[in-house]
Amino acid sequence: MPAALATSLQAFHDHLALERGLSPHTVDAYTGDVGALLSSAADDGITELSQLGLPDIRRYLAQGVRAGSAAATSRRRGSAIRTFFAWAQRTGLVSSDPTAMLRSPKLPSRLPLAPSSDDMRSVMDAVIAGAEQLGGPLLRRDVAVMEVLYGGGVRVAELCGLDIEDLDQARGVVRVTGKGNKQRTVPLGQPAWVALHAWLAIRDDFVTEASGKAIFLGERGGRLDPRVARRIVHKAMEAVPDAPDVGPHGLRHAMATHLLEGGADLRSVQEILGHASLATTQLYTHVSDDRLRAAFNQAHPRA
Repeated sequence: MPAALATSLQAFHDHLALERGLSPHTVDAYTGDVGALLSSAADDGITELSQLGLPDIRRYLAQGVRAGSAAATSRRRGSAIRTFFAWAQRTGLVSSDPTAMLRSPKLPSRLPLAPSSDDMRSVMDAVIAGAEQLGGPLLRRDVAVMEVLYGGGVRVAELCGLDIEDLDQARGVVRVTGKGNKQRTVPLGQPAWVALHAWLAIRDDFVTEASGKAIFLGERGGRLDPRVARRIVHKAMEAVPDAPDVGPHGLRHAMATHLLEGGADLRSVQEILGHASLATTQLYTHVSDDRLRAAFNQAHPRA
């Protein structure tokens, strides 16, 4: 890749990581998508960022579609490239943004699979019973992981990033650091606090120099890895054969769905989930047909 393009890519990477504080996964995804575009442009003889135009970008995205890329992948690539050129224009690397007229493919609306409230009640009962019968210390941790993921609807990265000082039992909330380093407070119910106390009572048995202030630790004492948290969830869901096999994201969606089914308003759910836009919450949650029908029967004069 020509030096000018490589330099701009590295500067964009630093902007995402240091200035915007995005997660390493997001930074790698965005710089990977932009890097692929710049490499393709270099193969076509482009050496300066200012030489890249909308036709070049469309041609690159079209190549991905012809290669079988899903609409979601094309949409993500387009988003990364638009973010890159908006930044490049602000910093003076280009005089105009060639992506101003770039449109992303529409995605079909699909509701994530979510366990029912009965499913989750059975799953949590099974997890708690298993921990009590087997008595393993890490099983106490696993119960707390499940309670916080489902009870608080937090993302798996947010769960693994929790520190002891983030807990505020007096107010019944936990402070969560989400995407873009944005902080919010999330309420937790009594079962989650009981599980947290049970785990924290034996946490010191696993503490090492690598533990820091992390609430959840792995077997070797380091901060719990998101991959381990995902395995905990999938294993827990196996306890109820009829329940869908979901990961932490499925528990987050289940929590939001069950809040709405219980009568919570959409704005409150938006705040708990940490969504910047209410539209995201509307796509992420759905209200059961039974609740819609009950609301209609209660409120409509012609019901």
